[in-house]
Amino acid sequence: MGLARLSLRHEDQARFWKLCGSGTGHGFTPRPNWGVWSILAVWPDLATAEARVATSPVWQRWRARAQESWTVYMTPISARGTWAGANPFAPDSAPDSAPAAPSGPLAALTRATVKPSRALRFWNRVPGISDVIGTDPYVAFKIGIGEVPLLHQVTFSIWPDTASMAAFARGDGPHGRAIRAVREGNWFAEELYARFQLLGSEGTWQGRDPLAGLTLPLAA
Repeated sequence: MGLARLSLRHEDQARFWKLCGSGTGHGFTPRPNWGVWSILAVWPDLATAEARVATSPVWQRWRARAQESWTVYMTPISARGTWAGANPFAPDSAPDSAPAAPSGPLAALTRATVKPSRALRFWNRVPGISDVIGTDPYVAFKIGIGEVPLLHQVTFSIWPDTASMAAFARGDGPHGRAIRAVREGNWFAEELYARFQLLGSEGTWQGRDPLAGLTLPLAA
């Protein structure tokens, strides 16, 4: 991971990138999973993304060492907040064909810097959220990743439609109650919320492509 950080600094076509580890279980735990790692990158267009993922030395090295790899391509629909002081997923950087509102399957990404003084309260909420999303019949994929253990956290999930995602996020379950606690307690030093339209994928996750059963409008 350290070597990839050095190499990605020379990946001049990547507008933004982050290397993240993951947690155990569904990824939403403070215990690290040393077997699952992720590269998040923003590219100027889909063609560039596909070409660099196929040929970049960083991706080639990671795939050569991996038992399995999966890449998902997306374009931003909406994004608010900041990540390291900037919004890397601003929709105005998306292709002109990106819709103004979600339609069909979509991905949701949340990223937060947890205040150290609030970290214990935050992680006390996580097991309940993990259990609920793990048993949700609609979520097509979910994982918790992060840049810095315990303090810099990212959640990434894929849903068949906006309604199913909103029902999980805003209902009166553990996630909805955690969101209200975050707002009332001012737990985060920085936060970002983004939605994406799915464009396609390559490879497998646990032996299958999580997008295989979804209809992707722009991939048709």
